[in-house]
Amino acid sequence: MKNDNTRARRWLVACGLALLATACAHTPPSLYHWGSYQSQVYGYLKGESPEKQIQELERDLQTMLAADRPAPPGLHAHLGMLYAESGNDAKALESLLAEKAQYPESATYIDFLLKKYQQ
Repeated sequence: MKNDNTRARRWLVACGLALLATACAHTPPSLYHWGSYQSQVYGYLKGESPEKQIQELERDLQTMLAADRPAPPGLHAHLGMLYAESGNDAKALESLLAEKAQYPESATYIDFLLKKYQQ
């Protein structure tokens, strides 16, 4: 009798661990397609060329559009700042307004950037 209880406990523990391992192994897909956005922000902070970053981020945006996935928060704003640095004010405005439209909670920050680049 005692031997049967030990086996049952071991079996229950093994099943519990298997279920736990299976639950931990499942990772839901990311809401956003990040592409090279994070590495481009790092490149910006290191002082890399805005033109190269613009090309990479535009390529990422095309991939996101093709996959019907939203751009992550901040991508359009970062792209707008890069366009402003490279002297393309029309594209900068377009990107900043796209960020504001996609993420209305960014309105205060985007308005701040718009004032900064309009000076």
